[in-house]
Amino acid sequence: MATKDLSYTISVDQTPKEAFDAINNVRGWWSEEIEGSTDTLNETFVYQYEDIHYAQITLIESIPNERVVWFVKYNYFKMTKDRSEWTGTKISFDISKKGGKTEICFIHHGLVPDFECYEICSNAWAQYIQQSLKDLIATGKGNPNGKGKPTTADEERLSSKK
Repeated sequence: MATKDLSYTISVDQTPKEAFDAINNVRGWWSEEIEGSTDTLNETFVYQYEDIHYAQITLIESIPNERVVWFVKYNYFKMTKDRSEWTGTKISFDISKKGGKTEICFIHHGLVPDFECYEICSNAWAQYIQQSLKDLIATGKGNPNGKGKPTTADEERLSSKK
């Protein structure tokens, strides 16, 4: 049996363009401290949450109002034995119209239950996709993390272990 990549699907009343624009506004739903361009093809941006998680992510595919794909060029986790668990994985956002709604299918290709970070990462992605990104699309305001501002319970727990 094949191992399943982590995925979440959300539906919103807004247009595919509004969803596409929100996905590319990574600072608005994932982290206020992203460095670099998040919407320019072949550009790399940096995600960092304290000294716990650091990633270099490249935008490798961008089809307006339809698809966004990131490649995790480098990753570091403080809390795992294999500090580079995400390195070489891809993250995709597929946008489509279904029954009068806009559907966003998020898949973290390569993030599978065998990963030590799977529980923490799947909980974090659930928060960021199903709540923060969805809220950003629907209301214009997400709930990204930031300096001294953990968004998820796991971030709160890991931050307090310092």
